[in-house]
Amino acid sequence: MKADNKLTNLKNYARKLKQDLFVLYLSYKDNRTPWYAKAVAICVVAYAFSPIDLIPDFIPVLGYLDDIILVPLGISLALKLIPPHVIEENREMAENMKKNGKPKNWFVGILFILIWVLFAVWVGKVILLEIY
Repeated sequence: MKADNKLTNLKNYARKLKQDLFVLYLSYKDNRTPWYAKAVAICVVAYAFSPIDLIPDFIPVLGYLDDIILVPLGISLALKLIPPHVIEENREMAENMKKNGKPKNWFVGILFILIWVLFAVWVGKVILLEIY
């Protein structure tokens, strides 16, 4: 029975965390959000949705620490930097998005993929220069 309760708590926590990521995304796009809060918010959202982690997930235990510690800390920091009234309005908008379906932003998706590809090419060139 305790395992079921822990699993339910973990699912609720993950759901809230995902909801907060959408709140950060909406707050990033909000003009009332200060620039420094926007910078933190977009970095947290980009890292959370990025397939590339600081510590790769295949490393036992350590691989998931960044997802378990860094993402929640980043979300918490970003939410503290954003004015409370902006968070509340964006929380309502995120809830409506959840009910009505999430809009797709192909431009941002393609931009992130392009950035990671360029980064991979740059790293490849640096490695090849070191070898030769």
